[in-house]
Amino acid sequence: MTLVEQSRGAAGLPVVGVIVALIAATALSAQDSKELAMSPEELVRTTVRNEVAAADQPNLHHMFHSRRQTSKGSQTRVYVETNQALAEMLIASNDRPLTAEQQQAETNRLAALANHPEQIRKKGAREKEDEDRSLRIVKALPDAFCYEYAGTENSATGLGKEGDRLVKLKFRPNPAYSPPSHVEQVLKGMEGELLIDAKIHRLARIDSTLFQEVAFGWGILGHLNKGGHFRVQQADLGLEDGAWGVTEISLNMSGKILMVKGINLVSDEVSSDFRQMPEQLTFDQGVELLKSEEVNLAHSHHLTETTVARQRN
Repeated sequence: MTLVEQSRGAAGLPVVGVIVALIAATALSAQDSKELAMSPEELVRTTVRNEVAAADQPNLHHMFHSRRQTSKGSQTRVYVETNQALAEMLIASNDRPLTAEQQQAETNRLAALANHPEQIRKKGAREKEDEDRSLRIVKALPDAFCYEYAGTENSATGLGKEGDRLVKLKFRPNPAYSPPSHVEQVLKGMEGELLIDAKIHRLARIDSTLFQEVAFGWGILGHLNKGGHFRVQQADLGLEDGAWGVTEISLNMSGKILMVKGINLVSDEVSSDFRQMPEQLTFDQGVELLKSEEVNLAHSHHLTETTVARQRN
């Protein structure tokens, strides 16, 4: 799942529209600068082209686990990407397996959805709209900000491609940039850092803060408060298809919609255990894969409990 595609996930928000932990970096050496052989803006533009190209591969599907922590507790889900829409199943609440009643409720929900093609179509359309908004933000990155080199970091598990050097860029709004719509308006109030895999030109992390209140829809539709923070991290999944996927999302945003409804988004989400799925996968097939995964997880949990009980005895 790419940076753009993650907009389908449990957070229900476009990833780049709500752009992982801050790490101290060393200064960029003269040798590093020679190796890059391009300006920060050129590096970002090349990287964005690769991110857009990666998003334009609709037949790359994966199954993955995602744990989302909020002030109300945590929920862990399994996701399967399909040609029609994202299939998902809750498998744990507050790090505890679901009860038999909760499992049945999830099974019934999925069965009901699978039996209504129109609902699946609408779900897929909503996810596509989120992806399109995210893609517009990604495409705007080269023009919306001014960049400067700020050091390097080592890649790590869940961050970039292991073994590759990551280049850090600081960014601030480009005063000459004029957002073409309210979707890109948020960029005018953002500043922060990018981490880019300089070897293959992929985006490893976006870490950003709103340094001022950002209004959208001329302030009529709403605003996001100053001080909001978000970060998104992605990595090479180490699969045969060469895909990258979002591994962490952290959101801390507040504001208002239509000047009435309050927004308060505080969550941390970590995705893992990515597995490659068949290219042609229907929603029904995705649901069956979720059911199989649920059975495997239940069996694994039973074996763990049995082992613990034996050790106690």
